[in-house]
Formats: sequence, structure tokens, C-alpha cells
Amino acid sequence: MTTHPDPVRENPEAVPAQPAAPARHAAVPAATDWADGVDTVPRAAGTPEELQPYAELGLADDEYDRIRHILGRRPTQSELAMYSIMWSEHCSYKSSKVHLRQFGEKAPPSDRMLAGIGENAGVVRISDELAVTFKVESHNHPSFVEPYQGAATGVGGIVRDILAMGARPVAVMDPLRFGAADHPDTARVLPGVVAGVGGYGNCLGLPNIGGEVVFDPCYQGNPLVNALCLGVLPVDRLQKKEATGPGNVVVLMGAKTGRDGIGGVSVLASATFTEGSEQRRPSVQVGDPFMEKLLIEACLELYDAELVVGIQDLGGAGLTCALTETAASAGTGMRVWLERVPLREPSMEPHEILASESQERMLLVVAPEKLEAVLKTAEKWGVWATAIGEVTAPEPDGSPGRLHITWRDHLVVDVPPGSLVDDGPVYARPMREPADLILLQADRAETLPRPGDPDTLRETVLRMIASPNLCDKTWVTEQYDRYVLGNTVLAQPEDSGVIRIDERTGLGVALSVDGNGRYARLDPYQGAKLALAEAYRNVAVTGATPIAVTDCLNFGSPEDPGVMWQFAEAVRGLADGCAELGIPVTGGNVSFYNQTGAAAIHPTPVVGVLGVLENVADRVASGFVPRAGADHDQLFLLGETHVELSGSEWAWVVHQHLGGVPPHVDLDREKQLAGLLADAARVGHLSSAHDLSDGGLAQSLVESCLRHGVGARIAVPERFEGTSMPFVFLFSESAGRVLVSVPRGHEKAFTALCGEHGVPWELIGVTDPTADALEVHGQFRISLDELREAYTGTLPALFGGVQPFEVTAPAVAEVVIDAPAGGVDQDAAAQAEAPGATTAAEPTSEPATSRQQAEQTDGEAQSAPASAGTAPSVDPTEEAGDRPAERATPPVRTGRVAAPSAEAAGPADPAGSHEASGADAPQHGDTEQPPAPDER
Repeated sequence: MTTHPDPVRENPEAVPAQPAAPARHAAVPAATDWADGVDTVPRAAGTPEELQPYAELGLADDEYDRIRHILGRRPTQSELAMYSIMWSEHCSYKSSKVHLRQFGEKAPPSDRMLAGIGENAGVVRISDELAVTFKVESHNHPSFVEPYQGAATGVGGIVRDILAMGARPVAVMDPLRFGAADHPDTARVLPGVVAGVGGYGNCLGLPNIGGEVVFDPCYQGNPLVNALCLGVLPVDRLQKKEATGPGNVVVLMGAKTGRDGIGGVSVLASATFTEGSEQRRPSVQVGDPFMEKLLIEACLELYDAELVVGIQDLGGAGLTCALTETAASAGTGMRVWLERVPLREPSMEPHEILASESQERMLLVVAPEKLEAVLKTAEKWGVWATAIGEVTAPEPDGSPGRLHITWRDHLVVDVPPGSLVDDGPVYARPMREPADLILLQADRAETLPRPGDPDTLRETVLRMIASPNLCDKTWVTEQYDRYVLGNTVLAQPEDSGVIRIDERTGLGVALSVDGNGRYARLDPYQGAKLALAEAYRNVAVTGATPIAVTDCLNFGSPEDPGVMWQFAEAVRGLADGCAELGIPVTGGNVSFYNQTGAAAIHPTPVVGVLGVLENVADRVASGFVPRAGADHDQLFLLGETHVELSGSEWAWVVHQHLGGVPPHVDLDREKQLAGLLADAARVGHLSSAHDLSDGGLAQSLVESCLRHGVGARIAVPERFEGTSMPFVFLFSESAGRVLVSVPRGHEKAFTALCGEHGVPWELIGVTDPTADALEVHGQFRISLDELREAYTGTLPALFGGVQPFEVTAPAVAEVVIDAPAGGVDQDAAAQAEAPGATTAAEPTSEPATSRQQAEQTDGEAQSAPASAGTAPSVDPTEEAGDRPAERATPPVRTGRVAAPSAEAAGPADPAGSHEASGADAPQHGDTEQPPAPDER
């Protein structure tokens, strides 16, 4: 049943009743004439020798031959576009499938998992009534070509993945990686990416609760823009994507379809960058967050009314992916009338409609008797909803159904859906350890010259906290709304973002994303484990119990044997690490071809870990707590410190050195540490907890002091006294360590608890609210004002027009430990964090993405948010007869969309009722207040 007259029922020859056989169209009159300018299935069968541009679409010779074998003829223009998209690296995972199987084979048992790998996002149960879904994905290549729209649509895409599982999106995170901080192209890319992430997320009303901002020359020309979204749903509202039920109606809901994003996954995301990459800007999607907000509310209302049989978002691969995945997963077929798809540009051809990656669209499968209610709901929320087809039955012999797509009564697609989704090529690519790895690992950073006196150590602290990777990221995070919805408990710069899920019980979740490309370059197996361990530890320091993992695996070209070896080792390390920690990988993303020419990025597995807090009131923050009078907390260092400097931030900032082996990781110790922190938080033993990672203990001390303006006095343990050992104590990046502050009177109970969990501890000092300084006894004393000046000045100087903070190390004695012959201190050459006058204009605070911009014609995609087009949202020359005949609502006018009245909103979403409160600030006693201006 459809809302259009059925051309197939009126003209049975339009679509064959059975799958096309090779000889079915052997003789077709006038086969060389295109029907209405369209390459049809009968014509394709009659012109087998016609040349096709399959190589330009990313298909190999053998892949094209395989397509011809599957179809028994050459593909039509539309079919070729569909196969090139679905068999691309981005969609098919053809180079990574053989390795990703480990996540399932090694997965520890979990009674929380409701949906896992293979779904739009992983779903885990956190209580008897509620579940959460979360996933991280990449939008790297589009964000280099057009930073604002690339980043914005990356956020929009991951939000729709969460929405498709039946959840209300409640928070986002953004791990970002750029080239050298002082490089001119970074000044082009970073402001646009940050504005895109903030603009889209802020317009959706989603708090951005965490992420990363990392700079490294390896990402020059290929930034990494990863986006994570968290959603909440009742356990019984989980949605499926299967297009079940022959006769059910296929509905396309959301924005109109345009030419933006065509070739996004097959050309842009599945190829390396070259000097001509700037010409690919038309392949970048254009986002409209206001339409997405309406789409979210419409979908949630449909879920609650149980009006949807199946649902799939349209992101990479657009309509092609949504149609084939929903049909293939159910083993059914589909009949689709492509001319019914609402278009922004009436001149679009069938292959363009199928390949378009226009944003803010969802594909619904609806029972015929519920179609009218679905269309009315869409009309209520102001979004287009169009019945474009119907589900068809499997073949009589039990084989899956076929996908038949017509364009103005001409059959342009006749394929088995599973051939695009499940039967694509799978490659066991050649692998080889990089030839330089042995020499790289032999060049240990532990042999580099390091500070050996108090003055040099003091200057090193200031220099390190002012370096781009360790400095304050407020310039970035202040562009994001972290507290909208009123349920943010912790957000940046905390170790994890914490969101309250249930207002009645205080139930909440903690989320962290982490990665370290330098560690993975030195040892991808250990580097992946270290990323997992850091994210796991960041969640644990809040007092939460880690329960699930998502990942985004960013690597170079899979055609490079060295890159494939790195990938295989990283996957093996992550799968082994999750098995050791007892938490499953619920899903994720692989991003290949992250390289410019022959230069690949460092292997960068980004790992997200989710934990559960039974009551967010028990959460632990990272900053030292101010006490009345002269009262103080005692500071304990948990874990063991070793001389581990290879791959460290210090080695890179001071010596521009990358070599050696990364720190050793012991995941059994990480589990013991997490158990200790959760138990200590529940009984109130902890005032603060901060993990140690990049920058070591020194960085954690500075961040904990500056968070609330509380000083500290530290004593160097006896075994770290003399020569350069105080430096090792402060800057070693040994894993499995946490700095905690314990209220007076709790120290005996806390140390006893440490003993029960088998966690080493060491009393290293006290907080000092009255001193207003960080003092390391016998080494240095630095006022908090001086620390704050060094810590906060770097990013505004680089991207906001202020001169950078510079620290020049004095010419004082250094201790050389087993320095290699010819080795010199490269301090003078390592001033990357103090660039010249290269600056960038402040990004606009309000993105110019709107229904106007989303409906621009091809070629009008803007290169900056400030230069949005002003094309009318409806073509004045479009005749009424050219518009969809079924019920569809007109576009929303430009600007913010007013929310429907309370009466129109219907029943509250069970998983999102907290939004109805309208609170834009944390609730007193439950959530942390935003820091005062002088604390930022």
C-alpha cells in the first residue's frame, strides 16, 4: 500500500515479477536509446559491452567483474553507484572485517548488552527500566575539506545513529586531533571544526561533556574529527532496522534530498588526500540542526505510539544504505518509486538521489493502517514525510527478496539487497611490521638529557603546562554548551563527563574517550591497551563502574602492509584488553586512508568507555576542594612510578623525540584500582581523584590546584631524591596511577581499603588552601597565578590574537643519562608551542546552518559558516504538480524553530522527561555548577 497510484499494478511490465535472469532481456528493441535519459535494467541487459566508470568510483577490476556476475549483466548507472558506495572501505569494512571478528570471539559475557556490533549503536542496560546507547564515529576527511560543515554533520550523523536505536540523545563528546598548533593550516581547520561541533550540538540542545584536543604534525593535512553521542531509552523501546512484513510501507522522513554529499563515502572517505583534495568540497554534506531537532522529537513520538516497525538513519551512503540494509537484515525485498523522494533540486538523476548524503533524514517501515498517523505526526513537527515504497516478500523458493527501484515507470535497479550489504569483498591484506620500528624502539627517551636541578625543573613545569597538548582547553570548550538540559554532573575539564539519567534515583553514567597516537606508533598492541586503560581509569576516578566500550580506529591506507600490521595489532590489543577487563566492545567505527600522499598518520585507536554511577551525588571530581580555615586534605599517589619517558609529552615538547617503548600496562592492576576508587567514593573517603597520563604527576597537580584555586605542598619520596630523579617523579607517564585527596580522619580507613584491593599507595603531601601556590619541597615553589598564566594563555595566543606565553629555560646544569653519541639537548629547537603571529579569526558563535542553507543547489556549499547562502527554501518556479502528492509538510522557515506547546507535545518521553523541566543549569545538590570566571 502506498499513497501514490501504483504504476506497477497499472503496468506490470515496469517491474519483473521474478529476479532478472541473464537472458531475460537478451533482445530489447532500441536498447541503445536511453529511456527518458535514464539507464534502465532492460537497456543494461542489451548493452553488455558498454564502458562504465567503475574505477573512478573506487571499484577494482575484480570487484566490477563480481558485480556483473551477481547481476548476470552489466549494472545500470544507478546500480553501479550503489555498489561503489556499499562496497567502499567506509561502508563494507572489506579490509578490517577479518580482524574485527576478534571483538565478538573474545568478548567477555555480559548480561547488560541489549544490542551490539552490527547495529547502529551498542545498547547496554543500566537498570531494570533504563538502557543507554553510545557510539563514536569519524568524520575526518570531510572536516579537512570543509571544517565547519564536516564537523557539524559528523555530530548530526552520530546523533541519528543513537536516535535510530529508540533513544533520546542526551550528550555528545568530541575527540579532535590536528596538525602542529602553529601551522597555518591548523589555524584554518581548528576554528571551523570547533565552531561546527559547537554550532550543531548547541542548536540541538545537547551538552558537550568531554573529548580531546591533540596537536601533532602527523595529522597535518589529515585532522581527526571523531564524535560520540550518548542516548537514553526505556528497555522496552529498543528499535530495530529490519524491514519486516510484506506490504508494509517505506516512508522517507526529514529533510529534502539534494546533491550535497554525493560520493562522500566512496570517493572522499575511502581514499587518501592529494593536492587536489580541495576540489572535493561538493562531496561534503550540509547540516541543518534545527531540522534534526524536529526529526528527533517526531521519531520519539512515533516510538512511544508504537507506530514504527523498523527504522534506519540516512548518513553515509544515504538512501542506498538505508534501503539495502533494512531489506537485507529482514531477508525481504522492496519496491521503491524514486520519483516520490522530495528533492531540493528537481534536475537530480536517479543515481544522484540514491547516492546523496543529504542530512537529517530517516527511513521508516510502517504498517499500512498506521501510515496516516505517522504522516500526521510528521506534519505536527514540521518535517517532510513521504511514502516512497513498500516491503515485498521473499522469493517463493525461500531466498531473500529483491530490491526493485523505478524512476518514472522505468526500472533502474533490480538487485538482491544482501549482495550490497553482506556479500561484498573481504580482503586479508598483506601485513608487515614497519621496517623502522626496531630502530624506533631502540631510541629510548629515557636516555635523553633531563632536568637535574630545581631551577630547571621549575621552568620545565611551566613550559610543559603551556605546551599545546597540556594547556588549558577553555578556548575550545567555552564554545560548547556543557550544562543544557540540567543533568550535567561533570564535564570538561574533568577526567570524565557524568550525566544524570534518572532524577528520582540519581542513577547516572560516566563517559571518557582517550587515545595516544605516539604510544600506538611505538607499539600498536600496547598502545591500544594503554588507550583502553586510560579511558577505563578516567571513568573509574569519578567513582563509576566501567561496563562497556566503543572505539574509533583511525589509521592510514589499508593497502600499505605496514599500516595493516599496525591495525591488526591494535585490534588484537583492544580485544585482549577488553577480555582482561571484562567489558565488551559494543560497536564502533574504522576510518582508513588517513594520510596525505604516502605519509600516514600515527595509528590512533580512540577508545570510549562507559561506566555506571548508582547515585551521581557520590561522584568524585578532579579538583582539590577548598576547606575552611587552615584545614587540609592529605594527598595520596596510587599505583607505582617507574622511569618511563618514551613516547611522553615531555620527550616530544622538549626534544621533539619519538622513540623507545610505551609505558607498561597492567590491566589487572587497573581493575583493582577501579574497584578501590568505586568503594572509596561510596563511603566518602575521597575529596578528589585525578588520573595520571600525559604530563605525569606534575600535570595532574597543576590541574587539580587550578580547578578551584587550592594550593598544595608535595614531598618527593626518598627513592626519588637526587640528580634527575625528582623529574622522573613528576613527569614519568607510568600507567595505572591516580592522585587522590583524602579528608582528614579518613586516611586510616582509606589506606586499609587500599590494602584490601591490593593497590600500592604513597602519602606525598597535603592541600594548602591558604598558600596559593604549588610547592615541591626542596625543588620549587610556583604561585597559582603564575601557573594559571602559563596554563591558560596558549590557545588564545594561537587562535585568538594574543601573544603566547613563553618560558625560556635558563642555562643551568642538566644531568645526561646514557645519552647516545652525538645526542644534544634540542630545547632551542623545540619551541613549537610559542609560534609567531599566525592567528585565526574568532569563529562565529552562531552557525549559519538553516533550512535555507540545507536547500542550496549543487555547487553552493559554503566554505565558512559566516558565508551561508540565502537561496529561498522553496523554488518559486516549482509547479504544484511536481511536488509529492502524498501528505508532506512544507519546509520550516529560516531561523530557530519554536517548540510546540505543552498540549501539542503529547506524553512525555519516559527516558527524557528531565528535559521538560527546562532547567539549563545543574540542580543544586546533584550536579556541579559551572566554574566561576576566575576558575576557568
